[in-house]
Amino acid sequence: MDEQDRSNLRDLHAGFALVGLLMSGHSVKLATSLAYELADEMQEARDQHGVGIVSVKRRTKKGEDK
Repeated sequence: MDEQDRSNLRDLHAGFALVGLLMSGHSVKLATSLAYELADEMQEARDQHGVGIVSVKRRTKKGEDK
């Protein structure tokens, strides 16, 4: 995973965190800064597991060249 991928994943994690914070009643001002703190924690937890991002590969039709 390169730095651009890590940045995109951090933004995705922050978006998930932001939704949860807003739905639980946090103010927008507090939630926006806290979302990236939570995103960084999610990234750190993710980095402790060597699995990485699972990709879905398209199945090829029988007889189709790979």
